[in-house]
Amino acid sequence: MQSHRITMLGTGLIGDFYTMTLHGQRSRDRVEVVYSRSRERGSAFSKRWGIANATTSMEEAINHPDTNVVVVGLPNHLHEEAISLAAATGKAVLCTKPLARTAEEAKRILHSVEQAGVFAGYLEDLCYTPKTLKAIAAVQNGAIGSVTWVRSREAHPGPHSAWFWDGRLTGGGAIIDLGCHCIEIIRNFVGKGNRPVELMCWTDTFVHPIDDEDNAIALIRFESGAIGQFEVSWTFRGGMDLRDEVAGTDGTIWMNHFLRTGYEMFTAGAGGGYVAEKAETEAGWLFPVGDEVSELGYTDMFSDMFNAMDEGREPQETMYDGYVVNGIMDACYRSARSKQWEAIDLEWRHGSTARISKEPFAYEGHTVIKSETLPDGRRKMILKDKDTGDFVDRIVAG
Repeated sequence: MQSHRITMLGTGLIGDFYTMTLHGQRSRDRVEVVYSRSRERGSAFSKRWGIANATTSMEEAINHPDTNVVVVGLPNHLHEEAISLAAATGKAVLCTKPLARTAEEAKRILHSVEQAGVFAGYLEDLCYTPKTLKAIAAVQNGAIGSVTWVRSREAHPGPHSAWFWDGRLTGGGAIIDLGCHCIEIIRNFVGKGNRPVELMCWTDTFVHPIDDEDNAIALIRFESGAIGQFEVSWTFRGGMDLRDEVAGTDGTIWMNHFLRTGYEMFTAGAGGGYVAEKAETEAGWLFPVGDEVSELGYTDMFSDMFNAMDEGREPQETMYDGYVVNGIMDACYRSARSKQWEAIDLEWRHGSTARISKEPFAYEGHTVIKSETLPDGRRKMILKDKDTGDFVDRIVAG
């Protein structure tokens, strides 16, 4: 198996998570060069992770002769510059979420890596959590029939770094930060070939004195008729709430990824230790996370990226996916302003998807609407007369 030598752009929390994962899981891959806009942060980061080369020159870091992969963990407004420089070197490039601030910017990024012919991956970690991967596989294997509705929720008290709060640098508020996760989770369940057609979005700013939204809800209609629903908040108290629900014609999936993982602890002691990302207290009832980089998807995400690189295939999450997510977020902001359904404008590459349908069952010449077992054990059906359209109750057993 091939090993990779990595240039890490960025020394914030995401850079720590990425490097922790790369050095701890696929241990043959190593970060050899780190770029930071701050000499002090770069030096501290390199010492923390045993990285030989630290620089405040993005161009120097990307062009370093000892690396063959560039990982972009920078603020949103720097993604286009970093990816363009990396693509020009011919190195593989992996970018954190969101890909860009707008769909227009994302399209330029996408075209730059495609024209350069380099491997390009979109680091959407929450599509790689262990529960999500297992649920996606179940849906793809037909376990719940055709997906009709997906709800994805991410809520916490707000981002870690100052730049996140400046919409001029990010492109928006909670939608840009959290909605990008939810949208791509929804797409994985309804099917990436299922075109997002239109949406309705509400946003508001309740708590933080900022110009952008700290809460939002959206409904996304897909070509199949399926609905995606996301809820995001920077004002949720009590940690980080990550939940997904998937409804299908033959089943349902519920997932709680972070606040209720089966590990709950009460402490009246002094505390003082790290509990989990976005945890707000170190005493009382706590909900620690056993293996955070795994539970948040980083482990399987980087395994997929580097395995795809080695095998000459696309990863699960591509930069085209990142572009689609940006297109959907653009429509969210248009809808929030217009207060009506807005079309989603995309350079669509995946063809068309048939509308959800299910062949009905028949009983004695009638269409079966519902079949259930009553408390006394009798079997009851609700039937529709094909000729008259009338609905009737019928006890069929017991």
